[in-house]
Amino acid sequence: MNRELVLVGNPGEVHVGAHLRAAANALGLEPTFCDITQAFNGATLRQKIDWWVRGRRPTHLRKFSHRVVQVCLEVRPTWLICTGVAPVEGWALRKIGELGTRRLNYLTDDPWSSAHRAAWFLEALSAYDQVFSTKRSLLDELRRSGCPGVAYLPFAYAPEAHFPEQPPPGRGGNGLAADVVFVGGADRDRVPYMATLLRAGFQLALYGGYWERYRATAGAARGQADLRTSRQAVQAAKVALCLVRRTNRDGHCMRSFEVPAIGACMLTEDTTEHREIFGENGQAVVYFRTQEEMVERLRWLLAHDEDRHRLADAAHQLITGGKHTYRDRLETMLQEANR
Repeated sequence: MNRELVLVGNPGEVHVGAHLRAAANALGLEPTFCDITQAFNGATLRQKIDWWVRGRRPTHLRKFSHRVVQVCLEVRPTWLICTGVAPVEGWALRKIGELGTRRLNYLTDDPWSSAHRAAWFLEALSAYDQVFSTKRSLLDELRRSGCPGVAYLPFAYAPEAHFPEQPPPGRGGNGLAADVVFVGGADRDRVPYMATLLRAGFQLALYGGYWERYRATAGAARGQADLRTSRQAVQAAKVALCLVRRTNRDGHCMRSFEVPAIGACMLTEDTTEHREIFGENGQAVVYFRTQEEMVERLRWLLAHDEDRHRLADAAHQLITGGKHTYRDRLETMLQEANR
């Protein structure tokens, strides 16, 4: 069995760790996987104290770091890839580096944001050989933090997870049909956009955490969605809304690739990175900059069926026909690490 790669990530079906694991298997690497959820398990009170009082510290950070070191001592991998704000301390990464293992991080979050900032992770950053950030906005800050190698590497889609899937007969009118769908968590700065859509009279379907907590969006909240439900909900809606996460300094997000791979017409927040991916307005997606423009362009899309289908097809072909899979991203990381 090939043991060249150790992956550290979340194995849940919607997470990047799971997508990279499938990509590695597709490349014949058969990776050894370290499940980061083990670092967070524990009594609820202890978890809250560690997270909120001790600086977003996973309850079993030290134990998990030792575990990753032990795995690398046993496997002697060529590469270690951690995803996001991975619970591996700097001392552990330095010890792994002594084995000759190349230490990489596919950084999918902003480690300086209020949601993720943790001293233990910021100290660990400089112990990676290379950090691949999904955000151009972080590159200079990562370099100033002492990261030896820094590069921009976008999100992607997973062909085994993100593909067109029609909802079962009869379900369209039973919770899935909508004018516009959004899949993602209820960040506070996203709520005004959804409230605007609802006030304008659109049938809005919201999938993800915490939408029910806001009075303005509770009526449109449809709960958490597994992968299959997400695919069917995106297919059942006439338009899929794509918003970046401002608190994460995003220029694009996971849905930027997943939604067109599933095959939806996208109404997309106008950013430099989105234009790099999709081209000019009307080529593969329709852009908006303000809430007023979002409403205006959604009305236009709903009134033009042929254009919606054309845009959905164009975006689908652009993403699935390009090198935008997690296998492509993994190959890029490994190639860069070998230079």
